[in-house]
Amino acid sequence: MPPFLARKILCAISLTTATLGAYAQGFPSRPVTIVAPFAAGGSADGIARVVARELGQVLGQPVVVDNKPGAGGATGLILVANAKPDGYTIGMGATGAIVIGPHLPDAPPLNPEKQLEPLAKLADIPLVLVSGANSGYGNLQSLLNAAKTAEVPVGNSGQYTAHHLSAELLASTTKTKLPAIPYRGSAPAVTDVIGGQVPVAIVDLTSVAGHLKSGTVKALGVTSPNRSKLAPDIPSISETVPGYAAPAWMGMFAPKGLPADVSEKLAKGIQTVLEKPEVQAQILNLSAEPAYLGPKPFSTFINAESKRWGNVIASLPKQPQK
Repeated sequence: MPPFLARKILCAISLTTATLGAYAQGFPSRPVTIVAPFAAGGSADGIARVVARELGQVLGQPVVVDNKPGAGGATGLILVANAKPDGYTIGMGATGAIVIGPHLPDAPPLNPEKQLEPLAKLADIPLVLVSGANSGYGNLQSLLNAAKTAEVPVGNSGQYTAHHLSAELLASTTKTKLPAIPYRGSAPAVTDVIGGQVPVAIVDLTSVAGHLKSGTVKALGVTSPNRSKLAPDIPSISETVPGYAAPAWMGMFAPKGLPADVSEKLAKGIQTVLEKPEVQAQILNLSAEPAYLGPKPFSTFINAESKRWGNVIASLPKQPQK
């Protein structure tokens, strides 16, 4: 290579590096938007707003929340994926859109692995297996014993949701017969458990908390690997089925191609926010559990989750919605 050409290339590389470094040092110079792919008013939206408020203080610029619900959380994340990778548009993502949706036969046009960069895992969402008061299943082992020889239908909040797949994973792990009964949300599934139309269901802990207190349903176990901080008296399913874990979770993502310094600044800012005791308390008040992971551990976690749910989905027949 001619010496003059080599010098030009080195100058170009140096100029690019200096420009990116200066950009990162000046970031953010205007408001940052968090796309929340959930409807306003729910616990997921609440977490987005807690993080936005605190992250704005850390970054020194306002951080605003833009709700873009739809397609199981994929609609908002598609907007994030297609945004300019400059750090000014990031977004929340949860189990369904990130590690379940891409494996579905009618998957939305979103490839999280290729289009999104994980910034941080934020929180776990407790799911719980419950039985009706008159179902005859007073604990998880009694349910599994019955399901060894006969079908025990399990309600869930909808086909291919984390609730549905958690039961399918339990069935495959324990070699039991737990056919899925999909509903449109946790509430109608809980209603039918109480009424005896379905003996058990996996639902959001928040949707059944009042019924647990009144005794109309009984908690058999949470799907997370450990007991929930929100309900420490409820055993984890893993206490009866070692190795079982089916957590529902949410995290923060950026468009792929974010400058490394900007990505690091956002990730460290989110970590600072999640380490605050008052933020952890607010997340717990929103019926979720703080569960921070940094970018690299979160990426590893996502890869394992995607593989697990992909294998489960591949083995399932299609189920009609009820």
